[in-house]
Amino acid sequence: MREVCDELGLGMIGLGFDPTSRRDEVPWMPKGRYRIMRDYMPKKGQLGLDMMLRTCTVQTNLDYETEADMVKKFRVGLALQPVAVALFANSPFVEGQPTEFHSYRSFVWTHTDPDRCGTLPFVFENGFGFERYVDYMLDVPMYFVYRDGAYIDASGQSFRDFLAGRLPALPGELPLIGDWADHLTTAFPEVRLKTFLEMRGADGGPWRRLCALPAFWLGLLYDRAALDAASDLVADWTEAEREAMLHDVPRMGLDTPHRSRTVRDIALEVLDIAREGLHRRSRRDLAGEDETHFLDPLFSIAGSGRTPAAELVEDYRTRWNGDITRIYTEQAY
Repeated sequence: MREVCDELGLGMIGLGFDPTSRRDEVPWMPKGRYRIMRDYMPKKGQLGLDMMLRTCTVQTNLDYETEADMVKKFRVGLALQPVAVALFANSPFVEGQPTEFHSYRSFVWTHTDPDRCGTLPFVFENGFGFERYVDYMLDVPMYFVYRDGAYIDASGQSFRDFLAGRLPALPGELPLIGDWADHLTTAFPEVRLKTFLEMRGADGGPWRRLCALPAFWLGLLYDRAALDAASDLVADWTEAEREAMLHDVPRMGLDTPHRSRTVRDIALEVLDIAREGLHRRSRRDLAGEDETHFLDPLFSIAGSGRTPAAELVEDYRTRWNGDITRIYTEQAY
């Protein structure tokens, strides 16, 4: 990738939000679905176009064994996603200037589209399972239908009407399984359910932190004792508390309050749980080392109480002497 990029005069950096470009300076990917989304996004939120053009996340996808296993992992993932936002917060700059945010990327998502984003309170209701998620997705407004190599604009229309043959964009036609698979990709909650669970809360980051994200979630969710401990930790959190954390963490980072503690305190506890989960997995490399060392960057962040974003802003104000272009070398792959 670097060889190709060098020839084209391009580079790649690990950040959650474009640090210098204005929205109108970013070219659009020439995809049919993006044209439809571009026209629809401003109808639902102020920053949807920024999400499409200027944000970058790193995600990890995790398996579940049964419906009950999915439910437990889904709830833990949603409740603890603000912790991941804080630990990986790496987007403090907008158009060349520092902002009040640790993760401007995460803030953007809270102003993208309330119909398809957020913490999904119904996941924590009694009886939640696959069927309830299907009901949710049936009520998420559509973007498009893909037919014969082209994207047909169905923005704002109902998949329930599609099932009944009453979709205005394709009257009389019924959906194919591929249409449902496409529709599943048009919801953007903090954790997204498919045939796996997508953890979506982390800013893009430098190489040294990329492996920390799957280690974090795998340590919590792939060991039964760790999953039980994480589930117990979040079991009595209220919907209002979960929403407040997601709302506050982009600005406050690890200092975000939760009851008598902060997200930093929770992060340290959760990291201990994840580390023990990885210990018990006992997956070792050729040197005999287990996976726990991948968590070291996160222990360092939580231990210091300073997000990666806070470190970047300090560099900007001190070592870089206000020269934002330094970020293109120091955060480059």
